Amino acid sequence: MQSILIIFNREPYDNTDVTWNGLRLAEALRKSGNEVRIFLMNDAVDMARDICTPPEGYDQDLSKMLKDLISNGVNVQVCGTCMSRCGIYKNHPYFEGAHNSTMAFLADWVTESDKVLTF
Repeated sequence: MQSILIIFNREPYDNTDVTWNGLRLAEALRKSGNEVRIFLMNDAVDMARDICTPPEGYDQDLSKMLKDLISNGVNVQVCGTCMSRCGIYKNHPYFEGAHNSTMAFLADWVTESDKVLTF
């Protein structure tokens, strides 16, 4: 088993499938027995807010995918500074299971992880 950190930076619904594919990869890695940890920063913090919903015509609910990962034991940390600086839904709280975090915490995770991936 490896420790894999996935860092998301992009707005969840940015007219690409980058975030969706990153979440799919997180689930595949988790299912294969790896320890998966997720850190959200920049505009990706919106994904951890209940107010964030798929735009019309998009068939995936990225926040629900993230909640499913949390319910399956994936540790999700979210940049606390980004709460008021980033995303469409600035200052909206993070949902349960997504923990308000810091850059120092992310630095520790980076040094402790076997692999670090960014999306």
